Amino acid sequence: SGMGVQHQQASIAQEEMPHRPSQTKGLNQTQSVINSLFSGALSGAVAKTAVAPLDRTKIIFQGRFEAYKLIYRTYLKDGFFSLWRGNSATMVRVIPYASIQFCAHEQYKRLLGTHYGFQEKVLPPFPRLVAGALAGTTAAMLTYPLDMVRARMAVTPKEMYSNIVHVFMRISREEGLKTLYRGFAPSILGVMSYAGLSFFTYETLKKVHAEHSGRLQPYSYERFVFGACAGLIGQSSSYPLDVVRRRMQTAGVTGHTYSTILGTIKEIVAEEGVIRGLYKGLSMNWVKGPIAVGISFTTFDLTQILLRKLHQMRHTDQEHR
Repeated sequence: SGMGVQHQQASIAQEEMPHRPSQTKGLNQTQSVINSLFSGALSGAVAKTAVAPLDRTKIIFQGRFEAYKLIYRTYLKDGFFSLWRGNSATMVRVIPYASIQFCAHEQYKRLLGTHYGFQEKVLPPFPRLVAGALAGTTAAMLTYPLDMVRARMAVTPKEMYSNIVHVFMRISREEGLKTLYRGFAPSILGVMSYAGLSFFTYETLKKVHAEHSGRLQPYSYERFVFGACAGLIGQSSSYPLDVVRRRMQTAGVTGHTYSTILGTIKEIVAEEGVIRGLYKGLSMNWVKGPIAVGISFTTFDLTQILLRKLHQMRHTDQEHR
């Protein structure tokens, strides 16, 4: 998501530092990878913690457990912070996921930019979509088992799985390691459409905004709105696959046997209908998703800009000495 930012920052950097020895190029590449990993990690953590209580309810919704008054009952029974139960597990998954996704996105943009001869500029529409889809896929492939574990922890009582390591051990012992990748196919398809469309929408809105307003950098609240639109579009496109994936992941606990994507879709539609089945809990997601993506993209961009400024300040400081 730092695409617009990246090329704006690059042009600013060029104006400020016209003569730069070529050896810093390598350092800058590493620097930018570290920057985007860190910014990505932070953006994921901030966004997810903000919407954690809504998230917890959403998984229970999709798992078809009665969710009326659920937040309130949980609050009364287990206290306020229980609404963040599983948030540490979420962090363990989301921090690597977000950092890999954002960092990969920056790298794919760079690669595609070189390939299309569009260095330091916003990519054309198709590669813009591809960069997002590839970034999401890369992150999902590397962190999938963590997601599986989180889904299990959210729908089971505390006694069954006490902590992350316990869940990993128990699943691999009782159900086999293959289980950790159950629901992987719908997950990848969902992630490709979700990440592709949300990165694409965000980049496009920033580009259009820059062209119309003449301001290179949108204000923070504008970034948030662009991110929210991106989340809305990405979410709606991939939601049914998200439901399918959750059903396949929690199949062991809920007594269903969902094995293939099409089989699962057929069964859900037959039992509950298209809207009630495949879009169950979406209303909650229309609130949660856009807020999370808005916070996430905004945090990423602003952290990136801050880190670059600090880096430039250090640079000029050294040059002046």
